[in-house]
Amino acid sequence: MHAEATFNLSTVYGFLLVLARVSGVITFVPLPGFSAGPDSSRIVLALALTMALSPVWPAPSVEGPVLMRLLGWMGAEAAFGLTVGVAVAFLLEGVQMAAQVIGLQAGYSYASTVNPDTEADTTTLQVMSQLFAGSLFFAFGFDRQVIRIMAKSLESVPSGSYLLGASAVEAVTRLGTGIFLTGLQMAIPVLALMLLLDIAFGVLGRLHQQLQLLGLSFGVKMLVGMAFLSGVVRFFPAIFERAGAVTFAVLLRLVTH
Repeated sequence: MHAEATFNLSTVYGFLLVLARVSGVITFVPLPGFSAGPDSSRIVLALALTMALSPVWPAPSVEGPVLMRLLGWMGAEAAFGLTVGVAVAFLLEGVQMAAQVIGLQAGYSYASTVNPDTEADTTTLQVMSQLFAGSLFFAFGFDRQVIRIMAKSLESVPSGSYLLGASAVEAVTRLGTGIFLTGLQMAIPVLALMLLLDIAFGVLGRLHQQLQLLGLSFGVKMLVGMAFLSGVVRFFPAIFERAGAVTFAVLLRLVTH
């Protein structure tokens, strides 16, 4: 006897809807290597996550004309995925903002390299912070939180019924302000030190006007900034963890209400 694998239309439609939701998340989450990697790897990841969520696939009705309804459902699922992806992107961009602010004040913006992830001219500190944020993202298990939220949403939000309402837009917008909060919390110790150094060089320059402090101050700020940053970087994981807890708490409320 020959066994034949059969799939009913509701299963196929459920697969497509979940795939649209997962693809929306993967599109916006700026994990290191995603942009520079081949498109096939992202497709395989989206398919793998979709199959992992197979126990909670929806089973939409297939009675009557379903093509237009299916397109509408997939649009709603993609909108939900984009909402989650943008919120997670805000979390990771907070570390990038801290690196940008520190690099500008400490002088690291003068030395830049080509970021292999974005193929753009990016400071070395920003490249390091991007890899650091990606490592923290996986170390704290936030990748599992994303999968959990998607699975929870499939149970609480019926397929194709998600609407990007005013409450969701407001919640995600508030998460966007977390970029500045997280970035400043990470960068403010170094910024305070740079301000003290600028004041010290300013006072020294007024007292000894014959000294040429411009070239000296540039090198001193870079060295002192790197030394101080290596000391305070151990506090960054705690700040990132708190910001992640707030982000996923908001997303969990969005999928349960």
